Amino acid sequence: MDNVPTKSRPAFSIPSILAVICAIVSFRSGAFGGAIFAIFAIVLGAIGFLLALLPGTRGGIASVISIVAGAIGIVAAIFKLIF
Repeated sequence: MDNVPTKSRPAFSIPSILAVICAIVSFRSGAFGGAIFAIFAIVLGAIGFLLALLPGTRGGIASVISIVAGAIGIVAAIFKLIF
C-alpha cells in the first residue's frame, strides 16, 4: 500500500492571485496608481494564465478576469485623470 500514488489538488499560481489583488487595488487608487496597478494586473494575469496551462496549477479563469479588470482599470484611471 505504500506505492499507491496520491492525487494532490491543483493550486492557484502566485501570479494569478497577485493579478486579482492588483486589479482590485487599481480601482481603489488614484489615476496614476490605478494605471500602474492595472498594468501589473494585466502582466501578472498573462503570466498566471500561462502557468495555468501546467497540469498542477489552477488560476486560468482568475487570470483572465484580472486581465479584463486591469483593462477596465486603465480606462477608469484615464477617466479619473480627465475628471
